[in-house]
Amino acid sequence: MTASRAYNPNYRAHAGLPDPARDPQFYDGVVFKRFMAWILDFAFIFILWLVAGIVTLTLAWWVLPLWVVVDFTYRVLTLTGRSATWGMRAMGIELRDGFGQKFGFGQAIVHTALFYVSVGFILSHVLSIILMIGTARGQALHDIPLGSTAINRPAD
Repeated sequence: MTASRAYNPNYRAHAGLPDPARDPQFYDGVVFKRFMAWILDFAFIFILWLVAGIVTLTLAWWVLPLWVVVDFTYRVLTLTGRSATWGMRAMGIELRDGFGQKFGFGQAIVHTALFYVSVGFILSHVLSIILMIGTARGQALHDIPLGSTAINRPAD
């Protein structure tokens, strides 16, 4: 957190994100699209893992941590810059930070790590789903500490 964010009395969380009441088109259908993007991303990661297994003469298929490495790397690299995994891009959504900016490398790492923590435990995973359905911006549990959310990709 920069000094201007930490000590600014006028700082408002989510100041750069579209307001769900005034601009609902940015949030329409995003929860369902996130779910579909998650399925697509799983398929992409599975294909990458299969390729890694073929390249390593099946060794990668027997080493579970390699799945995590492939998944983590895929998520960080695809979130960096364009702020969307391939599944999110296919569904027309992207992640934005609390200032409305696309993710950089550091944010992608932190977001992915928090994603792993939130889906690593059943209670936090269920809470994350409830939050996405129940909050105005559709934020998951791992989005809240970063102030990030998924929105429909704006026309450039």
